[in-house]
Amino acid sequence: MNCKQFNAIKLEEVLLSLGHHPTKQNEKEAWYLNPFIYESKASFKLDKRNNVWYLHSEGIGGNNIDFIMKYLKASVKEVLEWAEKQNFSSFQPQNIIRSKTSKPNYQITEINELQNENLKNYLHQRGLSTKVYPLVKEIHFIIGEKNLYAIGFENFSGGWELRNPFYKGSLLKKDISVIKLNNESQNQNETGKRIVVFEGFMDALSFVEMKPFFIGDLLVMNSISLLNRTKEYLKIYPEIHLFLDNDKAGETCKTSILKSFPEAKNHSEIYALHKDLNDYLKSKKENKNSIEISNSILKTEEEEIKQTHQIYQRKR
Repeated sequence: MNCKQFNAIKLEEVLLSLGHHPTKQNEKEAWYLNPFIYESKASFKLDKRNNVWYLHSEGIGGNNIDFIMKYLKASVKEVLEWAEKQNFSSFQPQNIIRSKTSKPNYQITEINELQNENLKNYLHQRGLSTKVYPLVKEIHFIIGEKNLYAIGFENFSGGWELRNPFYKGSLLKKDISVIKLNNESQNQNETGKRIVVFEGFMDALSFVEMKPFFIGDLLVMNSISLLNRTKEYLKIYPEIHLFLDNDKAGETCKTSILKSFPEAKNHSEIYALHKDLNDYLKSKKENKNSIEISNSILKTEEEEIKQTHQIYQRKR
Protein backbone atom coordinates (compact mmCIF):
# COMPACT_ATOMS: atom_id res chain seq x y z
CA MET A 1 0.00 0.00 0.00
CA ASN A 2 1.29 3.48 -0.85
CA CYS A 3 0.29 6.95 0.37
CA LYS A 4 -2.19 7.53 -2.45
CA GLN A 5 -3.97 4.23 -1.79
CA PHE A 6 -4.16 4.80 1.96
CA ASN A 7 -5.43 8.36 1.60
CA ALA A 8 -8.14 7.08 -0.76
CA ILE A 9 -9.61 4.91 2.01
CA LYS A 10 -12.51 6.56 3.81
CA LEU A 11 -11.26 8.05 7.07
CA GLU A 12 -14.60 7.08 8.59
CA GLU A 13 -13.54 3.46 8.09
CA VAL A 14 -10.08 4.07 9.57
CA LEU A 15 -11.66 5.64 12.65
CA LEU A 16 -14.09 2.73 13.00
CA SER A 17 -11.21 0.22 12.86
CA LEU A 18 -9.64 2.06 15.82
CA GLY A 19 -12.89 1.98 17.77
CA HIS A 20 -14.02 5.59 17.27
CA HIS A 21 -17.65 6.33 16.43
CA PRO A 22 -19.23 9.67 15.52
CA THR A 23 -21.30 11.52 18.10
CA LYS A 24 -23.30 13.12 15.27
CA GLN A 25 -23.15 13.10 11.48
CA ASN A 26 -24.90 13.81 8.21
CA GLU A 27 -24.09 13.19 4.55
CA LYS A 28 -21.38 15.88 4.48
CA GLU A 29 -19.59 15.59 7.81
CA ALA A 30 -19.19 13.68 11.07
CA TRP A 31 -18.09 14.80 14.53
CA TYR A 32 -16.04 12.67 16.94
CA LEU A 33 -14.58 12.99 20.41
CA ASN A 34 -10.90 13.86 20.14
CA PRO A 35 -9.21 10.54 19.17
CA PHE A 36 -5.78 11.73 20.34
CA ILE A 37 -6.52 12.63 23.95
CA TYR A 38 -9.44 12.10 26.33
CA GLU A 39 -12.04 14.87 25.95
CA SER A 40 -15.73 15.06 26.81
CA LYS A 41 -16.80 17.21 23.83
CA ALA A 42 -16.63 16.41 20.13
CA SER A 43 -13.97 18.62 18.54
CA PHE A 44 -12.79 16.34 15.72
CA LYS A 45 -14.54 17.02 12.41
CA LEU A 46 -14.48 14.66 9.42
CA ASP A 47 -15.26 16.17 6.03
CA LYS A 48 -16.73 13.13 4.27
CA ARG A 49 -16.75 14.62 0.77
CA ASN A 50 -13.07 15.58 0.79
CA ASN A 51 -11.99 12.81 3.18
CA VAL A 52 -10.02 15.16 5.41
CA TRP A 53 -10.16 15.94 9.13
CA TYR A 54 -9.83 19.00 11.32
CA LEU A 55 -9.29 19.06 15.08
CA HIS A 56 -10.77 22.31 16.36
CA SER A 57 -9.29 22.02 19.85
CA GLU A 58 -5.76 22.09 18.41
CA GLY A 59 -6.33 23.88 15.09
CA ILE A 60 -4.75 21.11 12.99
CA GLY A 61 -5.96 18.71 10.31
CA GLY A 62 -5.01 16.71 7.24
CA ASN A 63 -5.50 13.43 5.40
CA ASN A 64 -5.30 9.79 6.49
CA ILE A 65 -1.51 9.78 6.56
CA ASP A 66 -1.44 12.88 8.74
CA PHE A 67 -4.02 11.36 11.09
CA ILE A 68 -2.25 8.04 11.67
CA MET A 69 1.17 9.72 11.95
CA LYS A 70 -0.22 11.74 14.86
CA TYR A 71 -2.30 8.88 16.27
CA LEU A 72 0.59 6.38 16.35
CA LYS A 73 3.36 8.98 16.63
CA ALA A 74 4.90 7.23 13.64
CA SER A 75 6.74 7.98 10.39
CA VAL A 76 5.13 7.70 6.95
CA LYS A 77 6.87 4.35 6.45
CA GLU A 78 5.52 3.03 9.77
CA VAL A 79 2.04 4.30 8.92
CA LEU A 80 2.02 2.39 5.61
CA GLU A 81 3.34 -0.75 7.33
CA TRP A 82 0.47 -0.46 9.83
CA ALA A 83 -2.07 0.13 7.04
CA GLU A 84 -0.90 -2.99 5.18
CA LYS A 85 -1.91 -5.11 8.18
CA GLN A 86 -5.47 -3.72 8.28
CA ASN A 87 -8.42 -4.96 6.23
CA PHE A 88 -9.84 -1.75 4.83
CA SER A 89 -12.67 -2.21 2.33
CA SER A 90 -11.21 0.21 -0.23
CA PHE A 91 -8.14 -2.00 -0.43
CA GLN A 92 -9.57 -5.45 0.36
CA PRO A 93 -13.37 -5.26 -0.10
CA GLN A 94 -14.09 -8.82 1.00
CA ASN A 95 -12.75 -8.40 4.52
CA ILE A 96 -14.64 -5.43 5.93
CA ILE A 97 -18.20 -5.01 7.04
CA ARG A 98 -19.84 -1.76 5.91
CA SER A 99 -23.20 -0.15 6.17
CA LYS A 100 -25.01 0.73 2.95
CA THR A 101 -26.52 3.84 4.52
CA SER A 102 -24.81 7.12 5.23
CA LYS A 103 -25.59 6.68 8.91
CA PRO A 104 -23.95 3.55 10.39
CA ASN A 105 -26.17 1.27 12.44
CA TYR A 106 -24.42 -0.28 15.44
CA GLN A 107 -26.59 -2.29 17.77
CA ILE A 108 -25.91 -4.86 20.50
CA THR A 109 -28.63 -7.51 20.52
CA GLU A 110 -27.40 -9.94 23.20
CA ILE A 111 -24.85 -10.05 26.02
CA ASN A 112 -24.25 -13.57 27.36
CA GLU A 113 -21.73 -15.61 29.25
CA LEU A 114 -19.20 -17.17 26.88
CA GLN A 115 -20.84 -20.25 25.32
CA ASN A 116 -20.05 -20.26 21.60
CA GLU A 117 -17.55 -22.99 20.71
CA ASN A 118 -16.08 -20.95 17.86
CA LEU A 119 -15.22 -18.15 20.25
CA LYS A 120 -13.80 -20.59 22.79
CA ASN A 121 -11.65 -22.10 20.05
CA TYR A 122 -10.47 -18.62 19.09
CA LEU A 123 -9.33 -17.98 22.66
CA HIS A 124 -7.62 -21.37 22.67
CA GLN A 125 -5.76 -20.40 19.49
CA ARG A 126 -4.58 -17.28 21.30
CA GLY A 127 -3.13 -19.48 24.07
CA LEU A 128 -5.99 -18.84 26.51
CA SER A 129 -7.97 -21.37 28.54
CA THR A 130 -11.11 -21.50 30.67
CA LYS A 131 -9.28 -19.41 33.28
CA VAL A 132 -10.18 -16.25 31.39
CA TYR A 133 -13.81 -17.06 30.54
CA PRO A 134 -15.24 -15.16 33.57
CA LEU A 135 -13.54 -11.96 32.39
CA VAL A 136 -15.26 -11.75 29.00
CA LYS A 137 -18.75 -11.92 27.53
CA GLU A 138 -20.28 -13.23 24.34
CA ILE A 139 -21.65 -10.25 22.44
CA HIS A 140 -24.15 -10.53 19.57
CA PHE A 141 -24.39 -7.33 17.55
CA ILE A 142 -25.37 -5.76 14.25
CA ILE A 143 -23.21 -3.59 12.02
CA GLY A 144 -25.13 -2.35 9.02
CA GLU A 145 -27.09 -5.39 7.85
CA LYS A 146 -24.69 -7.99 9.26
CA ASN A 147 -25.48 -10.06 12.36
CA LEU A 148 -22.25 -10.91 14.16
CA TYR A 149 -20.95 -12.28 17.44
CA ALA A 150 -17.64 -11.79 19.20
CA ILE A 151 -15.79 -11.97 22.47
CA GLY A 152 -16.58 -8.80 24.39
CA PHE A 153 -14.50 -6.95 26.96
CA GLU A 154 -16.27 -4.12 28.77
CA ASN A 155 -14.82 -0.71 29.54
CA PHE A 156 -15.58 1.90 32.20
CA SER A 157 -18.16 3.67 30.06
CA GLY A 158 -20.15 0.57 29.18
CA GLY A 159 -18.56 0.23 25.74
CA TRP A 160 -17.19 -3.04 24.39
CA GLU A 161 -13.95 -4.15 22.79
CA LEU A 162 -14.83 -6.94 20.35
CA ARG A 163 -12.73 -9.75 18.88
CA ASN A 164 -13.35 -12.84 16.82
CA PRO A 165 -11.15 -14.52 14.17
CA PHE A 166 -12.42 -12.13 11.49
CA TYR A 167 -13.34 -8.93 13.32
CA LYS A 168 -11.52 -6.45 15.55
CA GLY A 169 -13.35 -3.35 16.70
CA SER A 170 -15.43 -1.78 19.41
CA LEU A 171 -18.97 -0.59 20.04
CA LEU A 172 -20.36 2.36 21.98
CA LYS A 173 -18.10 4.73 23.89
CA LYS A 174 -14.34 4.16 23.99
CA ASP A 175 -12.70 4.07 27.43
CA ILE A 176 -10.16 2.23 29.56
CA SER A 177 -11.03 -1.04 31.34
CA VAL A 178 -10.03 -2.09 34.86
CA ILE A 179 -10.20 -5.61 36.30
CA LYS A 180 -9.83 -6.21 40.03
CA LEU A 181 -8.31 -9.62 40.73
CA ASN A 182 -8.52 -11.52 44.02
CA ASN A 183 -8.57 -8.28 46.03
CA GLU A 184 -12.17 -7.80 47.06
CA SER A 185 -11.11 -6.95 50.60
CA GLN A 186 -8.95 -4.02 49.49
CA ASN A 187 -10.36 -0.53 49.32
CA GLN A 188 -9.48 1.96 46.60
CA ASN A 189 -7.02 4.00 48.67
CA GLU A 190 -5.27 1.15 50.48
CA THR A 191 -1.51 1.63 50.53
CA GLY A 192 0.47 -1.02 48.71
CA LYS A 193 -2.17 -1.48 46.03
CA ARG A 194 -0.70 -2.39 42.64
CA ILE A 195 -1.84 -2.23 39.06
CA VAL A 196 -0.62 -3.78 35.81
CA VAL A 197 -1.06 -1.88 32.52
CA PHE A 198 -1.71 -3.33 29.05
CA GLU A 199 -2.63 -1.84 25.68
CA GLY A 200 -5.12 -4.54 24.64
CA PHE A 201 -7.35 -6.95 26.52
CA MET A 202 -5.82 -10.07 24.93
CA ASP A 203 -2.59 -9.19 26.72
CA ALA A 204 -4.46 -8.71 29.99
CA LEU A 205 -6.11 -12.13 29.54
CA SER A 206 -2.68 -13.60 28.78
CA PHE A 207 -1.41 -12.21 32.08
CA VAL A 208 -4.32 -13.84 33.92
CA GLU A 209 -3.61 -17.10 32.08
CA MET A 210 -0.02 -17.08 33.34
CA LYS A 211 -0.70 -15.61 36.79
CA PRO A 212 -4.20 -16.70 37.89
CA PHE A 213 -3.50 -15.97 41.57
CA PHE A 214 -2.21 -12.44 41.07
CA ILE A 215 -3.62 -9.98 43.58
CA GLY A 216 -4.17 -6.48 42.27
CA ASP A 217 -5.76 -4.55 39.43
CA LEU A 218 -5.30 -4.76 35.67
CA LEU A 219 -5.78 -1.70 33.46
CA VAL A 220 -6.37 -2.07 29.72
CA MET A 221 -5.91 1.12 27.70
CA ASN A 222 -7.99 -0.17 24.74
CA SER A 223 -6.49 2.63 22.62
CA ILE A 224 -3.28 4.61 22.77
CA SER A 225 -5.47 7.70 22.40
CA LEU A 226 -6.49 7.05 26.03
CA LEU A 227 -2.94 7.50 27.35
CA ASN A 228 -3.82 10.66 29.29
CA ARG A 229 -6.92 8.99 30.68
CA THR A 230 -4.72 6.06 31.72
CA LYS A 231 -2.17 8.24 33.48
CA GLU A 232 -4.90 10.10 35.35
CA TYR A 233 -6.26 6.80 36.68
CA LEU A 234 -2.79 5.53 37.67
CA LYS A 235 -2.30 8.40 40.13
CA ILE A 236 -4.02 6.49 42.94
CA TYR A 237 -1.61 3.52 42.73
CA PRO A 238 1.72 3.38 44.60
CA GLU A 239 2.89 0.38 42.54
CA ILE A 240 2.64 0.25 38.73
CA HIS A 241 3.77 -2.51 36.33
CA LEU A 242 3.87 -2.11 32.55
CA PHE A 243 3.32 -4.88 29.97
CA LEU A 244 3.03 -2.72 26.84
CA ASP A 245 3.62 -3.69 23.21
CA ASN A 246 7.09 -3.86 21.72
CA ASP A 247 6.35 -1.48 18.84
CA LYS A 248 6.43 2.25 18.16
CA ALA A 249 3.12 2.97 19.86
CA GLY A 250 3.95 0.82 22.86
CA GLU A 251 7.34 2.50 23.26
CA THR A 252 5.67 5.91 23.16
CA CYS A 253 3.17 4.91 25.86
CA LYS A 254 5.86 3.33 28.02
CA THR A 255 8.10 6.38 27.82
CA SER A 256 5.24 8.73 28.69
CA ILE A 257 4.07 6.67 31.66
CA LEU A 258 7.59 6.23 33.03
CA LYS A 259 8.13 9.98 32.73
CA SER A 260 5.03 10.61 34.85
CA PHE A 261 5.67 7.65 37.21
CA PRO A 262 9.45 7.06 37.35
CA GLU A 263 9.12 4.25 39.89
CA ALA A 264 6.86 2.19 37.62
CA LYS A 265 8.34 -1.13 36.53
CA ASN A 266 8.60 -2.05 32.85
CA HIS A 267 8.38 -5.80 32.09
CA SER A 268 8.54 -5.77 28.28
CA GLU A 269 11.98 -7.38 28.37
CA ILE A 270 10.28 -10.65 29.33
CA TYR A 271 8.77 -10.86 25.82
CA ALA A 272 11.40 -8.76 24.01
CA LEU A 273 11.42 -11.06 20.95
CA HIS A 274 7.64 -10.79 20.54
CA LYS A 275 5.23 -7.99 19.66
CA ASP A 276 3.24 -8.32 22.86
CA LEU A 277 2.49 -10.57 25.82
CA ASN A 278 -0.11 -12.60 23.94
CA ASP A 279 2.33 -13.39 21.12
CA TYR A 280 4.80 -14.47 23.79
CA LEU A 281 2.21 -16.71 25.45
CA LYS A 282 1.23 -18.32 22.13
CA SER A 283 4.85 -19.07 21.27
CA LYS A 284 5.38 -20.75 24.63
CA LYS A 285 2.22 -22.82 24.30
CA GLU A 286 3.34 -23.96 20.84
CA ASN A 287 6.72 -25.02 22.24
CA LYS A 288 7.01 -28.59 23.54
CA ASN A 289 8.59 -27.30 26.75
CA SER A 290 6.17 -24.41 27.07
CA ILE A 291 4.81 -25.23 30.54
CA GLU A 292 8.25 -25.72 32.06
CA ILE A 293 9.66 -22.58 30.44
CA SER A 294 6.61 -20.47 31.32
CA ASN A 295 6.63 -21.61 34.93
CA SER A 296 10.31 -20.75 35.23
CA ILE A 297 9.77 -17.24 33.87
CA LEU A 298 6.66 -16.66 35.95
CA LYS A 299 8.40 -17.77 39.10
CA THR A 300 11.17 -15.25 38.50
CA GLU A 301 8.65 -12.52 37.80
CA GLU A 302 6.60 -13.40 40.87
CA GLU A 303 9.64 -13.12 43.08
CA GLU A 304 10.42 -9.75 41.49
CA ILE A 305 6.92 -8.34 41.99
CA LYS A 306 6.84 -9.54 45.60
CA GLN A 307 9.94 -7.52 46.48
CA THR A 308 9.51 -4.70 48.97
CA HIS A 309 7.78 -1.63 47.63
CA GLN A 310 10.75 0.65 48.20
CA ILE A 311 11.90 0.24 44.60
CA TYR A 312 8.59 0.95 42.90
CA GLN A 313 6.53 3.06 45.26
CA ARG A 314 6.16 6.71 44.48
CA LYS A 315 7.46 8.97 47.21
CA ARG A 316 4.75 10.57 49.26
